[in-house]
Amino acid sequence: MSEQKFTRRDFLQSACISVGALAASGSGVSALAADNKKDSGNKDGLPSVDVLVIGSGGAGLRAAVAVRKKYPNLSVVVVNKGMPSRNATCMAEGGINGVIDFEHGDSHELHAYDTVKGSDFLGDQDAIIKFVEKATEAIHELDYAGMPFNRQKNNTVARRFAGGAKYERCNYAADKTGSILMHTCLDEAITKGVKFLLDHYLLDVAMDGDKCEGAVLLDMQTGDVTPVLAKAVVLATGGYTRVFFNRTSTPFNASGDGIAAALRAGLAFKDPEMLQFHPTGIRTGGALITEAARGLGGKLINNKGERFMSKYSKRMELAPRDIVARSIETEIRLGNAFGEGMSSYVLLDLTHLSEEQIMNELPQIRHVGLLFDGMDLVKEPIPIRPTAHYSMGGIEIAKFDDMSTHLPGLFAAGETSCASIHGANRLGGNSLTDTTVTGKLAGEGAGEYAANRTSFGSGKHARELAQKWQAKFKEITSGGTSNEMYDLREEFGKQNWDNMGIYRTGDKLEAHAKSLEEFQAKYDALKIPNPNMTYNTALIDYLEFGNLIMLARCACLGALERKECRGAHFREDYPKRDDVNFLKHSIVTLKDGKPTLAYKDVVITKYPVEERKY
Repeated sequence: MSEQKFTRRDFLQSACISVGALAASGSGVSALAADNKKDSGNKDGLPSVDVLVIGSGGAGLRAAVAVRKKYPNLSVVVVNKGMPSRNATCMAEGGINGVIDFEHGDSHELHAYDTVKGSDFLGDQDAIIKFVEKATEAIHELDYAGMPFNRQKNNTVARRFAGGAKYERCNYAADKTGSILMHTCLDEAITKGVKFLLDHYLLDVAMDGDKCEGAVLLDMQTGDVTPVLAKAVVLATGGYTRVFFNRTSTPFNASGDGIAAALRAGLAFKDPEMLQFHPTGIRTGGALITEAARGLGGKLINNKGERFMSKYSKRMELAPRDIVARSIETEIRLGNAFGEGMSSYVLLDLTHLSEEQIMNELPQIRHVGLLFDGMDLVKEPIPIRPTAHYSMGGIEIAKFDDMSTHLPGLFAAGETSCASIHGANRLGGNSLTDTTVTGKLAGEGAGEYAANRTSFGSGKHARELAQKWQAKFKEITSGGTSNEMYDLREEFGKQNWDNMGIYRTGDKLEAHAKSLEEFQAKYDALKIPNPNMTYNTALIDYLEFGNLIMLARCACLGALERKECRGAHFREDYPKRDDVNFLKHSIVTLKDGKPTLAYKDVVITKYPVEERKY
C-alpha cells in the first residue's frame, strides 16, 4: 500500500470555506468545532462567525492565531481578495526590529527613543514604550513558531543595522523577512484551525446601533453581495500609498479598503498626510530595494561619482528614510542625477560585497534588479529613486492594549491602524514589528470582546448596506468605455506624486485639493462596461479607485493645513518644525461625504521634545 502524502496545498484547501458554509452552519463556522454546541444568538440565518478578520497579511494572521490560541472555542475566518499569501507583508525585505541582545548596550529604552526621535516626536510615547517591549516578545514567538531567521555564529537570530537605529536590532531572514514571516504565520493559522474566505472584497463595515455587527462582502467569483455577521471584526487591509499609483512599492491589491470602510462607518482617519517615501525603489515603477542593502554598506552615488549623503547627514546612508529620500530628490533637483524627469535616478553601489554575501543576505533584491532593470548588483551599481512606500496614518485607535477603535466590536491592526507608533516617519524594521505586535493585540482584544458578547447583531444595517451596494452595482455596470477609468487613475497617481509627494507647498496642495474634488466628480460619473459580475476585475478596480480618491482627499487636507515640516511631511513654504502649533495629530472624519479636520495632542511621557539631528 503506497504512502499517502498530505501537502501544504492540501492543508490550505482544507482551511478554505465559502459563505454558504457560514450560512449553513446556523451559528457560524463555530459549528464546525465539535466542542462548540452553544447557541450563537444569530436568529436571522445570515452567514456568521465569532471573529471576522479582513486581510491576510502578517497583522491579520497574527490576529487570527491570537484569537484561536486564547479562545479556542471561538470561530475565526480570515477574508482576503485573493490567495492568503498575496499581501504587502510578503514585500517587506529588510527585517523586523526588536531588542533580543541586552548584553552589548541595547535596551527597550533606546529602541523607544530611536522610534520617538524617528517619528519627529509625533509618535505617542505611551504606545511606543509598550510597543518596543512587546517587540522582543514577538521575535521570540516567531522564532519559536519556526520562522527560519538567519543565524549568527552562536546560533542566535541574526540582526543588522537599519536607518535611525543606534544598535543592530533589525532581525532578518535574508532579504525576504516579510515573506518568510507571513508564511510562518499562515502555517500557524492553518494549524490552529483558522478558516479562510478567499476572493471576497470588503465593501463596508456594518453597525447595530453603536456597535459593529459585521461586514458586507462582495463575492468576486459570483458577484453576490453578502452581509456577514460577526461578534468582532478586525480590519487588517494594509495601507494606502497606492494613491501614488504610478510609483509605489505597495502591491496593487493594497488600496486602503479597511480605512475607507471605517471612515464611512464614522471613525476617524488619523495623520493621513504622513506618507513615507522609501529612498531606494527601482527607477521604473518603484519596486523595493531593501534598506538592508544600505545596512550592509551600500553607497548612494550621484552623476559626479560622489557619495553624496555626507552632505546631508552624519549617519550617511543610514539616516532615517525621510532624510535619505529628500537627499536623493535634492540631488535630482540640483542636476546631479542621471536621466531626466520621472526617469531621473542615482546609483546604489553594492559591488564591494561578495557574490556569496549577496546571495546569503540579499538574494531577492539581486533578482529584483535583474527582473526590472536588467542590472546585476553584484557587478554594477543599480539605478534607484525614492518610491511611495508606507502610510503612518490609519484608523484612529482608542486603546493600544487591545487595538480597539471607537466603534465597539471593531478592531484594527498593522498599517490599517494608527496607534501613533510611527508618528511622522517610520523607522526601517518597525513595520513588521508593528504587524506582529498590533496583530496579536487586536486578536486578543477581538477574542475577549467576542467571548463576552452573548449574541450577534440584528443584521438590519448589514442587510440594508448589502441592498444599497447591489443597487449601485446594477447602476454602474450599465455602460462606459474601457479606458476611461484607467486613464483617470493614471492621471490621479501622477498628480498625487507631483503635488503631494516628497516636496509640498501650500499653493500646490490647495490646487490639488480642488483637483481631487474634480477627480471625485469624474469618478462618481463613471460606468463599468462589463455587466457580467463573475470575476469582474474592472468592478474591483473601480471600487479600489474610489477608496483611494477618498483617502487622497483626506491626506491632502491634512497636508494643506499642517503648515510645518515634520518627518515625511515636508513643506517648502514652511521649512521648520512648529511644535507650538503642530505638535498634534491630524484627525480627519467625513461629514456629508467630505473630509473635515480636527486635531489631537501628541502624548509625551518620557522623552522631551528636542531638535531632531542625525
